[in-house]
Amino acid sequence: MTVLITDRAALEGFCRSLAGAPYVTVDTEFMRDKTYWPQLCLVQLASPEAAVAVDPLAQGMDLAPLHALMRDPAILKVFHAARQDIEIFYNATGAVPTPIFDTQVAAMVCGFGDSASYETLAAKLAGAHVDKTSRFTDWAHRPLTERQLKYAIADVAHLRIVYDKLTAQLDSSGRHAWLDEEMAVLNDPATYRLDPANAWKRLKVRSNNRRMLALVHELAAWRETAAQQRNLPRSRIIRDEALLEIAAHAPSSIDELARTRGLGRGFAEGRLGGEVLSVVARLGRLPESEYPLPELRRELPHGIGPLVELLRVLLKLRCEEHHVAAKLVADSEDLEMIAAEDTAPVRALHGWRAEIFGKDALDLKHGRLALTAAGKRIKLVRTAAASAAAQ
Repeated sequence: MTVLITDRAALEGFCRSLAGAPYVTVDTEFMRDKTYWPQLCLVQLASPEAAVAVDPLAQGMDLAPLHALMRDPAILKVFHAARQDIEIFYNATGAVPTPIFDTQVAAMVCGFGDSASYETLAAKLAGAHVDKTSRFTDWAHRPLTERQLKYAIADVAHLRIVYDKLTAQLDSSGRHAWLDEEMAVLNDPATYRLDPANAWKRLKVRSNNRRMLALVHELAAWRETAAQQRNLPRSRIIRDEALLEIAAHAPSSIDELARTRGLGRGFAEGRLGGEVLSVVARLGRLPESEYPLPELRRELPHGIGPLVELLRVLLKLRCEEHHVAAKLVADSEDLEMIAAEDTAPVRALHGWRAEIFGKDALDLKHGRLALTAAGKRIKLVRTAAASAAAQ
């Protein structure tokens, strides 16, 4: 029988029962399709001994004991693909839960591939089949069904076994330090701050026109603020395509704004239309010297493509040998930078990444290492150039 907590006293009692527990697995169900801020609808918690669901929408519910648990440094909080869950707690409390462990990140360190799904880990490590038929249910609707609750609690119940198995693998491989390095982003409060000034980074701007870039920056910041204040999705304020078209044409009147594809006169004559025109007018009063400079596009040396592909094969080979996800070691841009420059500012040339890939990448680039096929397998061969360099 599933346990659903609907009042503070019961929540406080469960949190108190966790005293001395080494960890608690955590998952959330939320709705975000009609709002800017995620609406928390359910929280699932499991200690090594018990698993419960907490209803944040229950009348009079106070989540203070849960928030205190998230801050308790003595109990590890275990998530899978933690970013959105942590964002919810950060928005509610202004703090990142601590300490935290993300099984998806740990799985990459342990060789389960890039962004391993919860279903994959539950099947491989816990021997569990995860029924995802309730994934797209309306979690805000009450009452919740027994089927919904079983589905939700199963996630944190199986996560206990997944965590135990991954921790054992990390212990045997000595890779806890690798995991800590990857967890730094999730532990950083800046990861969850939705600063309107940075909202333009979400947009793909294919122009070097400084005035257009300035308008994209200003309009994106305006839209982010408007969406936050109204608790509406960005697209409900104005879609990306319309924002970019406005930035390109800089309309100065209601009639000009109304001609923007996908908007129309109703928007142009309304409050949001007035705010857009104000942003455009304000930008027009700025001196051109305050417009942002276009990002310099890195030009790769001619003919470097085949070398990048060789490095990609080497990366895949070395990561398979060391049972680690290639995504953690290097991405396509890293490979291009290594191919172009021996001292490229990429993580793959430092620390444990250099040991399993970076040093070999430079040796391959300079002819000290070769790739050859042996049947169905790729082998690495040290060349005469490597022997000469060693003497």
